[in-house]
Amino acid sequence: MLDSYTRIAVIGLGYVGLPLAVEFAKKYKVIGFDIDEKRISELNSGFDHTLEIDSGYLNDVLTHDCSTPKGLYCTHEIDKIASCTIYIVTVPTPVDKNNSPDLRPLIKASTTVGKVLKRGDIVIYESTVYPGVTEDECVPILAAISGLEYNVDFFAGYSPERINPGDKKHTVANILKITSGSTPEVAERIDELYKSVITAGTHKASSIKVAEAAKIIENAQRDINIAFVNELAMIFNRLGINTSDVLSAASTKWNFLDFKPGLVGGHCIGVDPYYLAQKAQEVGYHPEIILAGRRVNDGMGAYVAEQLIKQMVQKKIQITDAKILVLGFTFKENCPDVRNTKVIDIINRLKEYNVQITVHDPWANVIHAKHQYGIICENGESKTKRYDGILLAVAHHEFKNIELKSLCNENAVVYDIKSLLPDELVNHRL
Repeated sequence: MLDSYTRIAVIGLGYVGLPLAVEFAKKYKVIGFDIDEKRISELNSGFDHTLEIDSGYLNDVLTHDCSTPKGLYCTHEIDKIASCTIYIVTVPTPVDKNNSPDLRPLIKASTTVGKVLKRGDIVIYESTVYPGVTEDECVPILAAISGLEYNVDFFAGYSPERINPGDKKHTVANILKITSGSTPEVAERIDELYKSVITAGTHKASSIKVAEAAKIIENAQRDINIAFVNELAMIFNRLGINTSDVLSAASTKWNFLDFKPGLVGGHCIGVDPYYLAQKAQEVGYHPEIILAGRRVNDGMGAYVAEQLIKQMVQKKIQITDAKILVLGFTFKENCPDVRNTKVIDIINRLKEYNVQITVHDPWANVIHAKHQYGIICENGESKTKRYDGILLAVAHHEFKNIELKSLCNENAVVYDIKSLLPDELVNHRL
C-alpha cells in the first residue's frame, strides 16, 4: 500500500520527468535522477531552463536533504536512488537519422535502475515506445543486471506521458493518466499511485502492451490529420483559395476535426509514428497511411521555403544574397524546446539559394539551437536590419504585434505559415 513514506525515483528530469517529479514531491519523497550534472546543478539552484516549472514552484518542493519524508531531491549519483521502491523512467525515445527507433536512452536508464533494483520494487516506464518494448526490451535488462526474477522479485508498469510543452493549462495533474501493471495487483497499486496526485483521474489499461499502443496512436492520429490539412493547403494554394477561410467554413459543422496546416516537429508527433511503423513492419505489415502522413509532413519545410522563393521571384526580388528574416525556431509556440524543430528544414532549403538568413526567436534556447543545429538566434539584432523576405514560422505571442513595416525593404514578401499576422501585412499564407 502507498503511504507518506513511499520513495519514488524519477529517472530523467526533462520536459516529462521534472513536472512529474514536482507533482509527486508534494506528497512523497522523490529522488530526481539525471546523468546531466549541469542540469542537476541548475535545478538545485531553483531554475528550470525548459520553463515548465517556475522557480517559485520548484523551490517550494525542492530539498537538499535526501532523508526528508517528502519533497524533491535532485542528484546525478546512482547510490542516492538505491533506497527507492518505485522507479519511474522518463527518458526521451528519439529516432536516428534513418527514422528508426533509438532505444539507447531507454536501455541505459534500464541498466541504471537494474543496478539498484531490490525485491518488491516496481519499475514504471513513461517514455513513448511501440507495443512490447517495456516487457520485451527493458524488463530483460532489469532482470539480467539485478539478478532478480520478473513478476516474482520485481514488477513493471507503463503509464505513458501526456506532457504538452509550453501548455500552462493542461499540466501533468490536469491530464487524465493511463496506467498499467505487469500483474493485476501491481496494476492496481500503480493506478493508486498516480490517482493520488493526478486530479484529472486515471484509466487503468488491461495490459502494459495496451497502454503502450494507446500512447503511440495518440500522436500518430494527430500526425495523419495534420498531414491531411497540409495536403489540402498545397492543393488550395494551386487553386488560389485561402486555406484558413476553407477550414473556418468547414469547421461550422459539429463533427469537423479542427486541424491546422503547418510544420510537424518536436519529440512526439513528428517521431512517435515511426515507432508504430517499425513495429508494424516487424510483424509483416506495411503501414501505408502512417508513412504517407510522415512523408507529407516531413516535406513541409522544403515546400514552405520553395513558396517563399517563388513569391520573391514573382516580385522580381534578386534571390542571390537576398536578406530573409525567419521569425521563430522552436518546434512550437511559446516554448524554448528546439528538439526536432522543422524550421531547420526551411532554413536548409533556403540556404541552397544563397540567401542571407537571420533567425529571431525570443523563446528558443540559444545554446541548444547553436549546439544542435549551428543556428545563431540573432535576437534583437533583427530590429536594425531590413529584409527582402520575412517568414513567420512559429506563432510566439511576441510576434502578434511585431512592427514588420520597419523591417521590410520595399516590395518585400511576408509569408505567414501560422496565420498569426493581420491580412494587410501578409503576402502569402500556408
